Amino acid sequence: MDLGARALSAIFILAVVARLAAVGVAGFSTVRFGDARAYLYAAGELAHEGRYPLSTEPFYFRAPGYPFFLAVATLGRPDSVPRSKIATAAAGSFAAPLLAVLSARIFRRRAIALATGVAAALHPAFLWNSADVQSEPLFTTLLLAAAFLLLVSTDRPSSTLALGAGAVLALAALTRASALALVPFLAAPLLDRRYPFRARAHLAGAALLGFALMLSPWAARNFVVFGDFVPVNDAGGSAFYQGNSDWEVRFFELRSRDEYLRWVEAMHRDLARQTAELQAAGRTSPSERSRYFVTRAIAERSADPAGWLRLCARKAWEWLRPYPTPWFWPRGVVVTLGAFYVVLYALAAVGLLWAPRPGVRAFTLGVLVFSMAVHVLVLVVWRYRVPYWDPVLLLYGLFGAGTLLPGWKPSTSPDL
Repeated sequence: MDLGARALSAIFILAVVARLAAVGVAGFSTVRFGDARAYLYAAGELAHEGRYPLSTEPFYFRAPGYPFFLAVATLGRPDSVPRSKIATAAAGSFAAPLLAVLSARIFRRRAIALATGVAAALHPAFLWNSADVQSEPLFTTLLLAAAFLLLVSTDRPSSTLALGAGAVLALAALTRASALALVPFLAAPLLDRRYPFRARAHLAGAALLGFALMLSPWAARNFVVFGDFVPVNDAGGSAFYQGNSDWEVRFFELRSRDEYLRWVEAMHRDLARQTAELQAAGRTSPSERSRYFVTRAIAERSADPAGWLRLCARKAWEWLRPYPTPWFWPRGVVVTLGAFYVVLYALAAVGLLWAPRPGVRAFTLGVLVFSMAVHVLVLVVWRYRVPYWDPVLLLYGLFGAGTLLPGWKPSTSPDL
């Protein structure tokens, strides 16, 4: 189903205007997001020195995708916060038309597809993420672009589009390394029985090849620089430690923003101290640091296996809860967003129940479950859920809302 260039352009423009309005509320020159300075520093090094820094924090370096984007999109001026914010808002705006075309291809209902695009243009979480210098807007757009290319490549079928899907997923992984966990989903065409196995294998192989070709230059750079295999960055062990050590136990004891700020400062000091001790002992390779932090976290939790299970349950609820952190946000925001997400969850459940194309539905549910499981295993932050789950909630939630309208009839399109 073709939505038309005019309709998609209008959705994109609405998304840009809404995101720029959010930037205006937050302040075009104001940087509040804690990780923003590290991104801007890395982008500045790329723009002015022509190299990526060996570390952006005392204990690791960040994934390079977003800093590279800032260096290019700001025309070599990532130190200009307004330029960086505008570029980030523009990148995130593509998520709205992408969700519209995904809806059109999956559900084949023009009105629902357009409504999905408008909803994505105005979605509160997307607007908030676009109001500062952070990687989620670019990451969300890349994930959706990879999903769209993979879906179209399987429907046609087209090895070229499958190659592109893998390459775009690699760009997403280079923006946030957690996307590495989604690589197995590039093999999804193998399960599509509309085509002979050989054709399915070509599609899956092309997608995986595209991923490898796009990721390999950066992995090769890391091997040359560090003498170690580092696909994206060296934060995996540190993230596992943050999400499973005593620091995470203390996180769930916090009750105010001030306590949180003190906790963050103390945790970062501790990570920097341990990293300095590793360097003094000659354990400087990324894999050695990662092994150390993983082993340290496991040792801290192994003394109380039942407590570790309780911690994982708390992290699971941290991921699933419909409202933002009550001690961090005003009560009105917590209640309003909580009610909004409860409704969106319910509508998405209805949409998933009635949705055509069970293969796409199974793929979607797999992404939901797998992305949650990986983050619960490593590190959960409420905003991490937004790029992985909110597009699905909007996509199936708007379709679910459509099924509740008078006169709705099940789609007669093939269930593929």
